[in-house]
Parts: sequence; C-alpha cells; structure tokens
Amino acid sequence: MGNAVKHPRRRLLHLALSTIALPAATRIAWAFDYPTRPVHIVVGFAAGINPDIIGRLIAQSLSRQFKQQFIVDNRPGAASNIATEAVVHAPPDGYTLLAVTSTNTVNATLYDKLSFDFVRDIAPVAGTVRLPELLVATPSFPAKTVPELIAYSKVNPAKVTMASPGVGSAAHVIGELFKAMTGAELLHVPYRASYMTDLMAGQVQVAFCPLAQSVEYIKAGKLRALAATGGLRSEILPDVPAVAEYVPGFEEYVWDGIGAPKHTPAEIIDNLNNAIKNTLTDPDMRARIVSMGAEPMTMTPAEFGEFIAAETEKWARVIKLAGIKPE
Repeated sequence: MGNAVKHPRRRLLHLALSTIALPAATRIAWAFDYPTRPVHIVVGFAAGINPDIIGRLIAQSLSRQFKQQFIVDNRPGAASNIATEAVVHAPPDGYTLLAVTSTNTVNATLYDKLSFDFVRDIAPVAGTVRLPELLVATPSFPAKTVPELIAYSKVNPAKVTMASPGVGSAAHVIGELFKAMTGAELLHVPYRASYMTDLMAGQVQVAFCPLAQSVEYIKAGKLRALAATGGLRSEILPDVPAVAEYVPGFEEYVWDGIGAPKHTPAEIIDNLNNAIKNTLTDPDMRARIVSMGAEPMTMTPAEFGEFIAAETEKWARVIKLAGIKPE
C-alpha cells in the first residue's frame, strides 16, 4: 500500500519538475542558438560620425564571430531619441540592439516628456569605447593654457564664447561642468550645423571638440589645443596636457556602447558581451580604435549598467545647475 502511494507521488513530482525545467531548457537552447537571422544595431546619428563608425566596427566583428549579419541601421533625429524609442519598443529577442552613447544619459534629464525611461527600458549589454574631448581655441585667442583661459574669462566675463553643436550636446554639458568646476566665464553659443569654420576664423573663441574631428586642424595650425578632457594625456597628442593637470578631478569622455530592450534574455546579453570583449581586446582592433583617439571600454553588463546610472545622475546635476533647457 505504502509503495503504491509513494510511486504516484514520485511520478507527479517528476512530471512537475519536467514541466518547470522544459521551458527553461528551451529558453537556454534558444538563446545559445542566437542569432539565427540578421541582427540590427540601431544608431541614432547619421552615417560617418563617431557612433556610426564605432557601430560599424563592432557590427563587422560580431558578424564574423557569430557567422550571422549584424547590420547598422541609422535612424538620426531628436538627439538620438527616435532610435532609442524604436529599440525600447522592439521585441526583447536580441535581434534589435541600440548603439548607446553618452548623449542618452544627458537626454534622460534634458527631455522631460520622453515616452521611455532610458535607464529602466534599455538593458546594458557592453561598453565599447570612450573618447576625450579637446578644449580648443581659435589661433588668435590670447590665452594659451587652461589657467590663462580661466583668468582671461574672469576679467572679460561673458565675452569669451564657447561653441557647441547644440544645446545639451556633449560639448555643451562638458563645457558647463568645466565652468562649474573652475568659475570660468564662458558664453555658450549653440550651432545647428558645424561651428568649425567660425571657430577657425575667430567668430567664436573656444570649444570642447571631438578629438578625431579636430586633430588635423591642430596639426595644421588652424586650431590651438589647450587640453584634453580625459584623465590622462591622449596617446595621439601626448604634448597636449589633460585638463586634470590644472583642475583636479576633471575627467570627462564621450563614450559608446551597446544596449538592448529590457527583458532580453541574460544568455543573449552575456554572449554579446563576451563577443564585444573579444573585439575590444583584439590587438588589431585596439590599434584601430587608438588611432581614432579612442580607448576600448570593456565592462560586464552589470558594470556598464552602473556606469550608465552614474553618468545619468552626474549630467542631471549639471543640467539642473546650469538651467539647460532643450531647444
């Protein structure tokens, strides 16, 4: 009698465990089969600029590693909010990824009517690269160092103009942080197109400019580099000091990474993270990244998530302190 009772119970327990385990096994198998069709990396900027260039390098490497196409899908507009919204609402199956940038962490505070919460709705996959900005000046500008710039701006308040490609851009918020940490009196002048012609001509005096965009102008003597915003000097401009050499604690970069819709299976995220780490640690790829003035930024998904949260909080403080409002 006892054995007859135990046997059905044992059988029921086995069936119950099978019912629980089967979907989990199926999910894991499905994740490790990934990808079985092309994957789209959505970039919120036009072709030819840094997030697009980095996105294409990562896509090429992932295509080779996974033996499946990773395709860059440019959807510029609204400071990358259009692309982010598209990925937020995509199926969480790993086939639609987002080229995350530092702009996303600024937008989280700058725009108060977004249809998504970036930190909540995008799952961090991996960091890719970070790039210092260069504090550059028009050649005729009298200040030749960071201390001279700060002193000159205080003597000539609101007369030293600081160009940027727009309100809330990386150049703008980094400039506002610089002002807050140094007391420099710089008048922000936002442009809707490139400010380079006006900067070289002296129509505006200074700018925090992408290193890759300005290095040739510096070498040609059309711009003067005052400092790099990274914690250390750039490998490709070792004679240019870091801002931190004059302003302790100042260390700012623009950066790129990869994100996915929330609820994307952890197995897929981990597989992508490992493949991106392989990409960034490859000697040839690292050399190519460094030649662009960038640095590889390898992180686990958890570390990248913590980094994004910290960046979002930092820029929220700067935006509120400076009273920045979107155009």
